[in-house]
Amino acid sequence: MSNNILNTIKLGIQNKPKVPILNNNMMPAGVMVLIFEKDKDCYFILNKRTELVEHHKGEISFPGGSKDPEDTDLLYTALRETHEEMGIHPNNINVIGEIDDVETNSDFIITPFVGSISYPYEYEISKIEVAEVLEVPLSALTNPQNINYSNHDKYGSLIRYQFFNHNIYGATARILEKVISLTTI
Repeated sequence: MSNNILNTIKLGIQNKPKVPILNNNMMPAGVMVLIFEKDKDCYFILNKRTELVEHHKGEISFPGGSKDPEDTDLLYTALRETHEEMGIHPNNINVIGEIDDVETNSDFIITPFVGSISYPYEYEISKIEVAEVLEVPLSALTNPQNINYSNHDKYGSLIRYQFFNHNIYGATARILEKVISLTTI
């Protein structure tokens, strides 16, 4: 079942041109949306950030971070950061593609890359950056009982945001929403 979902996501990425956000006042960042198959379901790998990191303390996020000057591109950034945070070697990631950029309230433009890894994987987490690894099944993320909405004022407009149980909200929830929408194409 999930291999079909991975293929559907890949086709969705290939058939939908990426919408970039161009804003030189925001910091570029790259994240890896990692998916694996277990018990006939797709799982997303997320992490809970420690209180020691500079940005987004204690929040649930994808592995990734800010682009360093020596990074060749944002895919390199996402792979490097995933390796640093989670110990997942870039050679073990099958990169499926890139989806639309997402802005954060903390002045980042995140470029998400979708990839798959084999399960089980032995993580070697950075104790400074990652407090906990979360493996969240697609079935839980698409269960209406686990989805909530909240309205927020952004620049004078009321915006409706989706968030998921497990305290997944903000840019992470918006990225998940984009990937999940590709599973139903």
